[in-house]
Amino acid sequence: VEALCERVELEVTSDPQATDGVAKAVTAGYFYHTAQLQKTLDYRTVKHPQTVHVHPSSTLHGSQPRWVVYHELVFTTKEFMRQIIEIKPDWLVEIAPHFYQRKDIEDDAGKKMPKTAGKAAAAGGRGKASVT
Repeated sequence: VEALCERVELEVTSDPQATDGVAKAVTAGYFYHTAQLQKTLDYRTVKHPQTVHVHPSSTLHGSQPRWVVYHELVFTTKEFMRQIIEIKPDWLVEIAPHFYQRKDIEDDAGKKMPKTAGKAAAAGGRGKASVT
């Protein structure tokens, strides 16, 4: 890619924190392998509802992102997703409008999740409180 950019005289810049482009590219290739985190802390595939789990060897194991795209399912003691990446649900409608509609990706972001998932987990399980 770098050689192609130089050939057409595009400046090559890199930002290690900008991973959305790569995640969108993976989503474009595997949009039909999407799962959403449930209140039970399991994942549910979107189009053909099936309970799946993050593989224990995954770097995302334990972090519980709300939406993921996976490469394959492996069945051992449970159905495990392997090679997963966190995505934004809006990308699905943008990338694959022929496959997803807005109702398919309605996120339960406003609904409460267990303290070990979502915003509570990011805050270390401590909620913010104000005293007046």
